[in-house]
Amino acid sequence: MPRQFRPLGRRVLWIAGLAMSLGAVVALVARALTALIGLVTNLAFHGRWSAEFSSPAGNHLGLWVIAVPVLGGLIVGAMARWGSRAIRGHGIPEAMEQVLLNESRIPARMTWLKPVSSAIAIGTGGPFGAEGPIIATGGALGSLVGQYLHVTADERKTLLAAGAAAGMAAVFSAPISSVLLAIELLLFERRARSLIPVALAAVIGTGVRYVLEGNAPMFPMPEIATPTFTALLAYMLMGLLAGVASVGITRLTYAIEDGFEKLPIHWMWWPAIGGVVVGIVGYVMPATLGVGYSNIAAVVAGQIGLGSMLALCLLKLLSWSVALGSGTSGGTLAPLFTIGGALGGVLGLACVMWLPWLQVDPRVAALVCMAAIFAGASRAFLTSVVFAFETTQQPHGLLPLLGACAMAYLVSGLMMRNTIMTEKIARRGVRVPAEYSADYLERISVGEACSRKVISLRATQTLAAVRRWLEADSAVARHQGFPVLGDGAQLLGVVTRRDLLATGLADDVTVGDLLRRPPLVVREDHSLRDAADHMVEADVGRLVVVGGEGGQQVVGIITRGDLLAAHARRLREAHQASRYRSHKGKL
Repeated sequence: MPRQFRPLGRRVLWIAGLAMSLGAVVALVARALTALIGLVTNLAFHGRWSAEFSSPAGNHLGLWVIAVPVLGGLIVGAMARWGSRAIRGHGIPEAMEQVLLNESRIPARMTWLKPVSSAIAIGTGGPFGAEGPIIATGGALGSLVGQYLHVTADERKTLLAAGAAAGMAAVFSAPISSVLLAIELLLFERRARSLIPVALAAVIGTGVRYVLEGNAPMFPMPEIATPTFTALLAYMLMGLLAGVASVGITRLTYAIEDGFEKLPIHWMWWPAIGGVVVGIVGYVMPATLGVGYSNIAAVVAGQIGLGSMLALCLLKLLSWSVALGSGTSGGTLAPLFTIGGALGGVLGLACVMWLPWLQVDPRVAALVCMAAIFAGASRAFLTSVVFAFETTQQPHGLLPLLGACAMAYLVSGLMMRNTIMTEKIARRGVRVPAEYSADYLERISVGEACSRKVISLRATQTLAAVRRWLEADSAVARHQGFPVLGDGAQLLGVVTRRDLLATGLADDVTVGDLLRRPPLVVREDHSLRDAADHMVEADVGRLVVVGGEGGQQVVGIITRGDLLAAHARRLREAHQASRYRSHKGKL
């Protein structure tokens, strides 16, 4: 019987159930992480025992504020040296590396080392967001579950992505963009068997957040009007500028990291050195310390003036890029949103003052630039658009967001090979998929690609007769494999040319005596992807194609060469430019 291929199997129900349970657990872990960050912040900057999420900006430490990030850097450096070096950085590249190279197996100690180190780094003034650590922690929890249970590497990857998506959804109340982030940066695919569990985990993670913290948008902003055409063009131009800025920011960050690599001291001390810069900048502008979610909310709400936004943009960039380059632990999304939002606010106010006819809203300018700068830096295009919408709940912002992020992605893709997420692991030789296109082999049926001129042998034929036929070297005898038919023309199996010419076999041995296993077949309405998977799993180079009434009639044979021919057609379609001109109304 032909092998059955289904888009979904029953195991998806099992993985989906695990993902939903994981989503609830990760949401609680996200709440615990924010409480831990609040506790460290209150102890370090305000001298009080409280887990309330607060900003370091209201501290009264004076010059002593410089010492707090240095102390945090010392602790994180020690944790990285004697715990795990993988806690350094924002976590997503490390998760990507485990997905691509290690079958999504993340060490169990990362489930507590990453959140604790990030809470210390952020709580002592590190200019990072909590989203990177919780994404990394959720992914580590999903991987851990997948390592303890009997699952495939693909299913473990799905659980890792589900945990990461649930963590981001629980922090920002943004389930759709969390799923998109998992697709664009972790799954490297969009298939139902992985998408459904990840989506359900994000839904549960968001639901738990609703119960614990309500359903208000993360960055509330006043209602905005539908943009005019001139304003839309201005927002797209701002997206282009944000794309250029994102390339510069990425290069600056890795240039600083390269600079730290040249220091003649052990890397465990680097976070403390970065902490000096964080502390000095925090003394000059306390708003740069900590996660800065309130800064993003104030920028998109239009509550910060031109000078303050310009200072916030430049000083946050300096503090964050040095801290991240030093190898401490923290996220990238919130800092990039702060920098991009402040840049957009500056550009928007400049348009209001000098180009009022454009009808630009500075709040919308801040919104589109904060998304565009992340789109350019990470090239997570859809994630950036939907995330900005979900966290503000402003539907009239979707069109400007789409245009600005598309422009930023375009500029980034032309100017920069790797992204802020992939540069680190690309330097270690990891090849990261840049595009997630539809599988070309899925588009072609076996019936379209197979050879219909099937040369079969009879099971009763002797080797002596068949060998004489092969030695005649006619065109039909040059195939490498032949279906074997019984008396009633039923398919019994396949023999190869090697089988027929093997030495040590008597001439009176029949072809049927050479068969060692049932025939491996594929239906003509299956896809070439189904056929290729079947060949790999069975370790064969050809399959018999069946069709007709009842699906039992031999209609052709499909080989590895036919699969390569299909790929050749794909390359021609992708690279050979041509022009089709109509003649008399016909193509």
